[in-house]
Formats: sequence, C-alpha cells, structure tokens
Amino acid sequence: AALKKSAVDYMHPEVGVTTTDATVFGRNYFNRASAPETEDTDEAEERALVLAEAAALKKSAMDYMHPEVGVTSADGACFGRNYFNRPSAPETEEDEFADERAEILAEAAALKKLAT
Repeated sequence: AALKKSAVDYMHPEVGVTTTDATVFGRNYFNRASAPETEDTDEAEERALVLAEAAALKKSAMDYMHPEVGVTSADGACFGRNYFNRPSAPETEEDEFADERAEILAEAAALKKLAT
C-alpha cells in the first residue's frame, strides 16, 4: 500500500501534498502575496535593453509614418545648407524653359544673319 501511494504521488504531482499532523508546517517566503518582488540583475539589464530597443523602434516608426514632422538635430556640428532655395541663390530655370530659350536665341540668330 505504501509503494502504491508513493507511485501515485510520483505520477500525479498536481494532487499536491496533504498533511494531517498539526506540527508539520512550512512557509514559502518567496511566493507569498506579501513578498517584495525581486529582480535579478541580468533580468533588469535585459529588460532595460528591451525597453530601449522598443523606444528606438517606436521613434523610427513615428519618423517613417509622419514625414511632415521633419528632422531635428541637437548637435551643433551637424548642419546642412540648401544652396537652391535660399534667397541669395541665383535664379535657375527648368529644362523646358531652357530648351525654349535656346530655340528662341537660335531663331533670333538666324533672323539676324538673314537681315545682314
């Protein structure tokens, strides 16, 4: 009977342990409700790394989904200059206007040559 009870206890751990002796007791200081939550240093570092990666991915997603926000830079050494849209930039013309201008100048040169 004791062998059968040991086999049943071994094969069915979900049943749990029951005691009838009042002097036999134990207390689990780690899983009780009032136990302070503890975190291993490796787990804390891993959690911080995962949260940092999640924040970086969120920022990348926001940059991709909202291009109208633009790019901001806090570094003073990081700068760029737009030479085409500044007020002091020389006027540039589009290809169509440049081609049309070249045709008009060629016709004017031909008419001038005919006139002389």
